[in-house]
Amino acid sequence: MARRIRAPTRCAGFFRPSICVSYTPVSAPGIRGHEKSGATCGATAEGFAVTPRAFRVNMSACARREPAPARLARRSRRCMCRRGGCGLRKPRRTPMRCPLAVLALAWALPAGAVPAPDLLVEGPASVGRFDKIEFRIPVAGAWPNPFDPADVDVSVDFIGPSGRVVTLPAFFMQVYERAAGGAGGPDWRYPAGPPGFRARFAPDEPGAWTAKARIRDASGAAESKPVSFVCVRSDRKGYVRVSARDPRYFELGDGTPFFPVGQNVAFVGDSQHVKPATAESVFRKLAAHGANYVRFWVCCEDWATAIEARKSAWGRSWAWKPPFVPAPGLASQDAAPRAVRVAGGAAVAVDPTRPVFVRPSTAYVLSAVARTEGDAFLEIALGGKRLGDAVASKEAWTAIHRLFTAEGDQWRLPKIELRATGSGAAFVRGLSLKEAVGGAELLEEAAIDRPVRGHFNQPDCAVVDGIVEAAERTGIRLQLTLLARDLYMSALSDERKPEYEQAVSDAKRVLRYAVARWGYSTHVACWEYFNEMDPGKPAGRAYREWGEYLERIDPARRLRATSDWGPNPRQWAHPELDYADLHWYLRPAWGDLSKDAAAAALDRAKLIRDNVPAKAALLGEFGLADDKWGLSPFMKQDTEGIHIHNALWASALSGLSGTALFWWWDQIDRMDLYAPYRGISAFVADIPFTTAGLQPSSARPAGPGCRVVGLQGRDRAYLWVQSLQSTWWKAVVEKAAAPEVSGEAITIEGLAPGAYRVAWWNTRAGTVVKEEAARVAGPALTLAVPAFTRDIACQVIPAAAR
Repeated sequence: MARRIRAPTRCAGFFRPSICVSYTPVSAPGIRGHEKSGATCGATAEGFAVTPRAFRVNMSACARREPAPARLARRSRRCMCRRGGCGLRKPRRTPMRCPLAVLALAWALPAGAVPAPDLLVEGPASVGRFDKIEFRIPVAGAWPNPFDPADVDVSVDFIGPSGRVVTLPAFFMQVYERAAGGAGGPDWRYPAGPPGFRARFAPDEPGAWTAKARIRDASGAAESKPVSFVCVRSDRKGYVRVSARDPRYFELGDGTPFFPVGQNVAFVGDSQHVKPATAESVFRKLAAHGANYVRFWVCCEDWATAIEARKSAWGRSWAWKPPFVPAPGLASQDAAPRAVRVAGGAAVAVDPTRPVFVRPSTAYVLSAVARTEGDAFLEIALGGKRLGDAVASKEAWTAIHRLFTAEGDQWRLPKIELRATGSGAAFVRGLSLKEAVGGAELLEEAAIDRPVRGHFNQPDCAVVDGIVEAAERTGIRLQLTLLARDLYMSALSDERKPEYEQAVSDAKRVLRYAVARWGYSTHVACWEYFNEMDPGKPAGRAYREWGEYLERIDPARRLRATSDWGPNPRQWAHPELDYADLHWYLRPAWGDLSKDAAAAALDRAKLIRDNVPAKAALLGEFGLADDKWGLSPFMKQDTEGIHIHNALWASALSGLSGTALFWWWDQIDRMDLYAPYRGISAFVADIPFTTAGLQPSSARPAGPGCRVVGLQGRDRAYLWVQSLQSTWWKAVVEKAAAPEVSGEAITIEGLAPGAYRVAWWNTRAGTVVKEEAARVAGPALTLAVPAFTRDIACQVIPAAAR
């Protein structure tokens, strides 16, 4: 029988029109706990319920006027479930007996065949080649972990015009409403409806396509009805890949050479310099100066974006000392459930890593299960004010529910505190916040026993969605660093142990999710497994299995890479890693090499090329640092970015597959040091890296005051001439002005006989300052270098070439 109650209209300082609640008891099989004269039940974010009855809840704003104060006072003095102890009335200490029955529970479907999913196109059923088309896949059911294909495997078959079938995994997703944050604050993100499965696809073949969704779980398998859509031609050039013609370099799907010019923008978060709302402006600055590549971490744990990491309201990764203890009275065949312990006379703050957003004028229920010992009473405070009664329950775990309504202009949840008064202690599990009518969990970070690996943080995944879309709008290609190293590194220490196998398996779930959610985008260039793995770990087997797995599930066959905290020639040569990656910094410990960014870039490039001469390679991190790996104080003094400029030019013409990727993106942005990208990006734009057979140039200067760095093929050369007086150290530390260089000449050997066009470049503006004709009739070509200060660049190409 449905019963109807009226929730009090005042709670913890929030005043709103009264709320009418109707609830119907339903069976809740398998739940044990306190039961007395129809006592109600609750469930929590931990999946733990303590009493034997559940309720379906409908809640709506009452159309009647607010009760008169006297009537409201009478209502407020009564326990809402008519048993006492539920709170939401004039606070007084009352032993906890039963909770407020305002909680909707989701139960799994009965055993039997899984129902057939639907497959619905989001938006138009026509899409450009290599553009995204998205599908919703409504399907009834509940699973232990919807991110784990072992629990529920949802995929979509795409059948192209030629009959080719592309199968892609679907992904579980929470959609969010979004509004710009005011006064530089974080954007407001709020769940828009329940989560569900989706699929994203970028067709590569114009014509008519058909899609069909499939689902498989423990109860069986089913498929959707087919859905049709059309792919039309577009000007997109496809995905980044290792060149089929020269594996030392990259190209796009249509064969166009792709030479990465860019930097790291690794940490994006509300507490970082680059925030989700400002990342696109950074991308636009890079793109405006010719850069085309960004390395972005999605593995930052709790200080920035992380799709798989511990995001906890009970502590931070750098000082992880959560107030967890074994939950009293709860036995388990596996690990004992844990609870938050609040000592008598103390308080524990609930401190999520991101703001908890609410919707103005909306009713919410804050729930938990609790137990006390000694003479302790538990209080829950919201915004410094006690929410409901102080409660005690010594004999059993009992559910608590506190109802409140957000103010009309309130967008964030105030601070939550758990307080224990008296002697003894209080224990809390399953802290949860939902709209009173049900919906998505808003306090997900309060979960205690949820495994860190295998759960994908949906607010952060939404951030990644935004970053990928920003990259698409600005022309930036992304290298996504996927796996939080510290979640996996210790497990990858011994291939013979089961934890190694488990780590490999768990990481495949991350890869699968990344392919499903972001693999559609041609602007995701690379999956990077780890940032700076221990080079001594036997990770080769993991890289082999992950690489083979990606070959099966990622139809784009995009780049796969990893990095170590030191040189690792063994992994550089790994056949399932598409390029070698080295991180290196200009640190005082390196002596004179740290004072010359160009010499350092050339030295590190040679180290890589000596070990993997025929494989793509990048300097994935580079920059000025102190000996403790912090920001060098000299960087702020290098207001022209001389060390950036020199390293960009040296690395680009060293034989590496792209420029050095600078690390200190926040400082680059603060100092507006994007100008160094302009010259090098213009210079390399037309170099035929994949077809010219380029090798280190034979060019040499006539005198000792310059260095020449370059690449040349049979009939062309690309050279950078630098004065040795133009290092960052001489300019920034020694305060020495670089003198003008005149009368210099360079000699190039090995060019084919014939007529050539020589173009001399201003390396900062990225413009040609002088053109001249030249002819090779013997073994060498000697060119007079125009007068320059600091550096100048040169292109020597056949006269007939455009």
